[in-house]
Amino acid sequence: MKPFLRQTLDRQLLRLHELDSLLSASDVVSDLARFRDLTREHAEASVVAGHYTQLTSREADLISAEGMLQEARNDPEMAAMAEEEIAAAKADIAQLDEALQLMLIPKDPDDVRAAFIEIRAGTGGDESALFAGDLFRMYTRFAERNRWQTEIISESPSELGGYKEVVLRIDGPTDAHGVGVYGKLRFESGGHRVQRVPATETQGRIHTSACTVAVLPEPDEAVAIQINPADLRIDTYRASGAGGQHINKTDSAVRITHLPTGIVAECQDDRSQHRNKAKALQVLSARIIEKDRSEQAAKDAAMRKGLIGSGERSDRIRTYNFPQGRLTDHRINLTLYKLGLIMEGDLGDVITALQVARGAEQLAELETATNSY
Repeated sequence: MKPFLRQTLDRQLLRLHELDSLLSASDVVSDLARFRDLTREHAEASVVAGHYTQLTSREADLISAEGMLQEARNDPEMAAMAEEEIAAAKADIAQLDEALQLMLIPKDPDDVRAAFIEIRAGTGGDESALFAGDLFRMYTRFAERNRWQTEIISESPSELGGYKEVVLRIDGPTDAHGVGVYGKLRFESGGHRVQRVPATETQGRIHTSACTVAVLPEPDEAVAIQINPADLRIDTYRASGAGGQHINKTDSAVRITHLPTGIVAECQDDRSQHRNKAKALQVLSARIIEKDRSEQAAKDAAMRKGLIGSGERSDRIRTYNFPQGRLTDHRINLTLYKLGLIMEGDLGDVITALQVARGAEQLAELETATNSY
């Protein structure tokens, strides 16, 4: 294990003892919010401490077994036992080391949240709208593979198919590592470029079109209600698209404008104006929070450009080349020749590669911070 990781783990043990003292204090129990946060931190630190204890124990077993092997040169049976214990200890140490590295990667509390995915057609006219529809299908199929629930918040269909704009909400349980929908899809934000022969192209020429994708964590209710109602303009109108007679004859669709920022959110998915308003407020809150986050990220990027990028829509993150059946993620130089499967929702390899790259980047940042500690 790298020295900086061991230093970080030693500090984690000290923090665990500090948390034990804090949780036993009477004033903490009376503050439910603080008590909940400390309890959650204590649970996470306890898991890390448990793995670290196992690691140090297996390291001691390895040293003991290596000493036994030195003493058993003339005892083949004892030497075989020692070699077997050495191999087992090394395997356990490697596994625990890898697990601890993952545990020490700083976690974003938003990773467990549901996510809004906004897909907008960009350059390329009708072909861009068709590609937006393809991306929508790709993400919904990926959600199905993960048994997540999807819900269209708002949509603006294109005349030839696809979408000029569509906003999708995805929710579902976290995985074994505590990563939820936003944690898996957060790196999808940015510019997506497609290269293919459009259905409307009569001469077989390859065209290049683009869409932008923004992935926003769904804020909790406590954050959403902090918006001052006086800063909102709420308009109702008749929804367009599918939905039967009712959805087209009542002003159930809602558009909300945040006057200080000019940010707009709308929802027309539900027949109930009240429920549409609640959903639009969630999207609006997520966009306002993301605006603040992006501004801070831009400041940070001025000092250090991350491997994964800022997630700005202007960032060209990926190219989908249909003639070659190739997907290329430009941030990590990943190229996969299984575009057909990916467009059907087989995004696992892409997302895992991005998570691994981000984890390596965060560990490097942790090492730098530890060395300057």
